[in-house]
Amino acid sequence: MTVKVSKPAINVREELADLRKPTGVAGEAMLRAETPQEQFNLIGAGRRNLVINGGMQVSQRGNATGITTNTFGGPDRWKVWTNIGAISLNQSTDAPDGFSNSLEIDITTAGTVASSTYFQTAYKIEAQDVQHLSYGSSTAKDITLSFWVKSNKAGTYQVNFRLDDTSKMASKAYTINAADTWEYKTLTVAGSTADIIPNDNGNGLMLDFWLASGSNYDSGVTSDTYITLSGVNYNAASTVDLGTSTSDYWRITGVQLELGKVATPFEHRSYGEELALCQRYYYKGGVIGGRAGISAGYTSSSTSVRWTFVTPSNMRATPTYSAGSNPYAADNGTNREVSSVSVLGATQNTISMIGTIAGSGSHRSLTISYGGSQNFKLDAEL
Repeated sequence: MTVKVSKPAINVREELADLRKPTGVAGEAMLRAETPQEQFNLIGAGRRNLVINGGMQVSQRGNATGITTNTFGGPDRWKVWTNIGAISLNQSTDAPDGFSNSLEIDITTAGTVASSTYFQTAYKIEAQDVQHLSYGSSTAKDITLSFWVKSNKAGTYQVNFRLDDTSKMASKAYTINAADTWEYKTLTVAGSTADIIPNDNGNGLMLDFWLASGSNYDSGVTSDTYITLSGVNYNAASTVDLGTSTSDYWRITGVQLELGKVATPFEHRSYGEELALCQRYYYKGGVIGGRAGISAGYTSSSTSVRWTFVTPSNMRATPTYSAGSNPYAADNGTNREVSSVSVLGATQNTISMIGTIAGSGSHRSLTISYGGSQNFKLDAEL
C-alpha cells in the first residue's frame, strides 16, 4: 500500500531570513556568555554592580569649585587628582536617557600642560568587596566596566584598573567619537592569576580615568593585562588633554563594574540604598537652613559637655571628624554654643565628643544640635 504525505510549501529564503533576525541586546549577551555564572549574572540574579553611586544620585558634599589639588566633591565616592588650572566638581542634571545625574568636571581656570601635569578622577573599591573575582588564583575572573561619557573634546582617553596592594595596573583606551554627545562605552579586562587582593577594608581595586597628562605620565605603553605600575604608562593611550580651556568639561554616569565579559544593563538601586552605601565612607550630619537635634548629651561639669553620636551605617574604618563651626546645646530652653570640640574616642559606628560650654550647670541633660554652617562630617574614605 502506498501512503502519500503532503507538506506545506516552504520558502527557503524566508526561513533563512528568520534565522538572521536579531535576538536583542539581552539575547545576544546570553548567546555570548561562556559560563553558567555569566548567564546567571545576565538574568539579573543577585547584585552585579561593584560601583557605589554609579548613577551619581548621592552628593552629600555638594558641588565644589576652585579646586587646584586632590579632593572629593560633587557625587559621593569620586575623587579628583589635578595640578592643571582650576576645576569644579558638580552633580550635573545633564544625563543620558534613563539617568538623572552625572559627575561633571568643569574647567574654571585654564592651565597649561607641562611634563609633570596630571589630571584624573578615580573610584576605589573596598578589597573585601572584590574577593569573588578570585584574583591571585587559577580561576581569576574577567571584569567588564561600562559607562556613559560626554565631553567637548573628542579623542582617545585611558582608564586604568589599579591593584595598589601589588603595584600592578591594566589599562584600556576608549574613544569619544563626537563632541558634546553622550556615548556608551564597555571595556573588559582579564582577571589576574598572579595578584592576590587582600581580604580587608583597604583599597582593593581602583578605576582611574585620566583626562590630561604631561610626558611624565604618557610617554610609556599601555597593557590590557596587569603589569607593574609605572608613571609613564598611566595615560599613554590618550590623545586628549582637558584643562587647557575654560570650555573644557567631562561628564560621566551609569558607571558599572561587574563580573564577566559582557556588559549588562545598569543596575539601578534606590536613592536610599545608594545613600546608605555611601555613608559607609562619608557622612554629613545636621541640616541646612535650620537646626536639628543630633544626639543627647550631658554636662560632666558646669563647663564641660559630652555626647556620643551613632552613625547610620557601620563605617569602613574609624572616621575623622570635622565641622563647619561649633554646635549648640539645648539647655533648659537656652541654646548655648559648644566650643573647643574634640573627639574623646571613636569606632566604626560611634564617635564620642567633648566640648566646652558656658553658663550651664553640672550633670544636666541636654541635646546637641547642628544646623546651617554647623554641619559636621565623618570621613572614612579609601
